[in-house]
Amino acid sequence: MNGLREQALEWASRDPNPVTSKFVKDHADDTEVISKLFGGERISFGTAGLRAAMQPGPSSMNDLVVIQAAQGIVRYCEKEFSDRQNKLRVVIGYDHREEQQWKLSSRMFAVYSALVFERAGWDCLLLDGYVATPLVPFSMTQSSADVGIMITASHNPKQDAGYKVYWNNACQIRSPVDQGIAASILENLTPWTDYANMLKRKQHDDPCYGLSDPSKTKEMIDAYFQTLYNSCLHTKQASSVPKFCYTAMHGVGHRFAVRAFETFGFPPFESVTSQQEPDASFPTVQFPNPEEKGALDLAQDFAQKNNCQIVLANDPDADRLAVSEFSDGKWKTFKGDEIGSLLGWWMWYNNKDQKIAMCASTVSSKFLLEMARAEGFKFEETLTGFKWIGSRAQELQEKEGYRSLFAYEEAIGFCCGGIVFDKDGLSALLAMAELACFVYKQGKTLQHQLQSLYDTYGEFVSNNGYFFMKDTSLSLQIMNQMEEYGGGSWSDLKTVGPYAVSSIRYLGVPAYDSTTTDRQPTLPTSKSSPMLTLRFENGCVAQFRASGTEPKFKYYIEARGQPGVPKSVVEKELQDMSRVIVNELIQPHKLGLPF
Repeated sequence: MNGLREQALEWASRDPNPVTSKFVKDHADDTEVISKLFGGERISFGTAGLRAAMQPGPSSMNDLVVIQAAQGIVRYCEKEFSDRQNKLRVVIGYDHREEQQWKLSSRMFAVYSALVFERAGWDCLLLDGYVATPLVPFSMTQSSADVGIMITASHNPKQDAGYKVYWNNACQIRSPVDQGIAASILENLTPWTDYANMLKRKQHDDPCYGLSDPSKTKEMIDAYFQTLYNSCLHTKQASSVPKFCYTAMHGVGHRFAVRAFETFGFPPFESVTSQQEPDASFPTVQFPNPEEKGALDLAQDFAQKNNCQIVLANDPDADRLAVSEFSDGKWKTFKGDEIGSLLGWWMWYNNKDQKIAMCASTVSSKFLLEMARAEGFKFEETLTGFKWIGSRAQELQEKEGYRSLFAYEEAIGFCCGGIVFDKDGLSALLAMAELACFVYKQGKTLQHQLQSLYDTYGEFVSNNGYFFMKDTSLSLQIMNQMEEYGGGSWSDLKTVGPYAVSSIRYLGVPAYDSTTTDRQPTLPTSKSSPMLTLRFENGCVAQFRASGTEPKFKYYIEARGQPGVPKSVVEKELQDMSRVIVNELIQPHKLGLPF
């Protein structure tokens, strides 16, 4: 205990937050409290940055951890850009999250980050007020920034905060940058100055202590909507609109959604008033994630009372979009892949004459792949996550001469128009509103349009699920038993039950891809986070991976029927295959996992 006690007291002496610092000092002799706060591993710099609960200690999100992260980023960038003659430049944005017990908030994380960059002599643009996440990468592009930081936990539970980092291409960081920053943070744990004292000398009547720039922020927001207006979306259908209902899910999206509808000439939407304003307690939802079961119930009830046909929902930082439609007396909430199919078609439909490229994560539906084959545009799959999707979409546009008009992942993350290469719930909101106007003008619904696409390109039906892993090592155990199922090597895996396997790709170590000449995959591989893709002779695709952010082992199974095959037939095939694939390969009964 003495070692932890000394660590805790040293941590408290560095912490500029009087509440968290005092708590740790007052409880330094409380074994249970100190073990809980200081006995675990330090918060890891993982998928695009940091994310954890707000509380004292090095394994959580708090002012000291944020200062240490900012210092690490500064030093890493100074090494990487050592030949720069001009000042290095950073853009910082933040959402509305706060933990009142500890006096911790996204706003203060942004303020302390700005202090670190200011002290280091950087040109720092701290966006004024709560902003939607896509405004940070957009502002980076506009201002030629070297790094960007968005302080948000997106749709995580209310106690969490996050620190999302973008590199100088305005895309989420990936290897080796993330590893370099992580190492640099550990080399810069001691605060370079007394940041609390530095803060005292700032403008105390301003929420951001005079560090933000309201004028520049307005300029960036104006430019974002003007660029979106000019880019590739079309307003000619706006004269005929269904009635929309919008919910910000207690997040920051409402004012941006209002601005979006005004910019594109749509009549005002009906806003779910009880979820309209930023509220860090998220009082009306158990989880502020529009994907969660029941998350849209309140919006759907509100929409029905106000005669709205379509619900559009952003998650709390407005980087994702959920869509629900009332037709034939019931609500249909579209899956991420269904929205991706609709938006992908809409972007292609309005830009057929251009050299178009689209991207999607490998676990997303293969609909766009089939559509690309039929219509002749470029389509590529990437690893899961927008750090991969966005980077590849940007490369296709900036380096290979394509217009990267659309990219998405099945977890309701979309970017439309090629102006931001990250999830952008605002451009997706506008594209979906325009598409809805287009189909409603023809007397159809979004569901009719989706079925029309399936009639043209083939029926796609998916079954995605997951198992909770109490022990994360189970994920690798499952992968190993899958390989053993085929006879000890991936090349021996010919069938799963009665279903013949046509190709195998394993993005682990050793890697394997049956479709390439050298049997090596073209996508990056990972020893700690492998992914398996099986394609079957009947057109079904099954994919397996461990979650990068949660203790889950995920599976994605999709069946495709040729044009003209009834959906019911494809659904029955998917149901039968899913049961066999999960039981034969994952073997949940053997591992004590419910299925």
